[in-house]
Amino acid sequence: MKAVLLKGFGGLDVLTVGEAEKPTPNDDQVLIKVAATSINRPDLVQREGKYPPPPGDSEILGLEVAGVIEEVGKNVTGWKKGDRVVSLVGGGGYAEYAVAYGNHLIPIPENMTFEEAACICESYITAFLNIFILGEFKDGQTAILHGGGGGVNTAGVQLCKALTPNSKLIVTAHPSKIENVKKLGVDLVIDYTSTDDFSPIVKEFTNKKGVDLILDHVGAKYLAPNMNSLAYKGKLVIIGVISGIKAELNLALMMVKRQQIIGSVLRSRPVSEKGEIVSEFIRVALPKFADGSIKPIISKVFTIDEVVEAHRMMEEDKHFGKIVLKIQDI
Repeated sequence: MKAVLLKGFGGLDVLTVGEAEKPTPNDDQVLIKVAATSINRPDLVQREGKYPPPPGDSEILGLEVAGVIEEVGKNVTGWKKGDRVVSLVGGGGYAEYAVAYGNHLIPIPENMTFEEAACICESYITAFLNIFILGEFKDGQTAILHGGGGGVNTAGVQLCKALTPNSKLIVTAHPSKIENVKKLGVDLVIDYTSTDDFSPIVKEFTNKKGVDLILDHVGAKYLAPNMNSLAYKGKLVIIGVISGIKAELNLALMMVKRQQIIGSVLRSRPVSEKGEIVSEFIRVALPKFADGSIKPIISKVFTIDEVVEAHRMMEEDKHFGKIVLKIQDI
């Protein structure tokens, strides 16, 4: 099968398109003929040799796939050959075929293309898990979602608008993305290049109360302003550490305000746990895709042969929404 392969670890030059062995599903998996996948920042980290796949998963890049079921393992129920599905995968998305666990499958709504469906799993499920399951975000509350314009950020904004329409949303963004972020309907956009400490702006906006939830992928650099921006019983959910892994924490402030810091990753969770998350996402969020309330934002669609250009776009942070990799026509 055709797939994106790595000639070692490193920069864009290690990416190549070639032939790989077609995977075989086990009894709890299905084989998916892949129409499209998405580019995610962890793919770049894996390409650099810093984020290996979980044991037993494919070494091929790609954390989500959209396509059609080709084979069904004997323990998988409720699915058949020909079903249009999208799924989380531990690896293997950048290829014409991939295996996925039966309890990770999501039916693609009739109104969605494969390219749109390929945006769902890594960004929307990540946002849903961390905002609503771990963050316990409720309607009427206020949140900061860092990284305006990125896949998880735009997914988080859309989910909040659909599931908690009376919530208040603050987004930090680069100046080049501020206008597009505003169009999503957020309540306040902060230019993160203008200040290293956004907490005074947040306190003014919230009348000194602070926010109930912060979704952060920045890490060390934002720890202090994040904690200063949290309200009483507020939650900080950390899903990335692009600015570093070590920072000083004011424990007294956290104790007095009864704040919580939650670390979270999706890829390395057990198969059963990811299945439970997917099930809750299907129950709560998928209807919003089916009725058109949420439509994935696609920045650009590349072909599999344009994978280098797709990774370059992600590296240069020039995208707004998702970068999609079309694998083949189905």
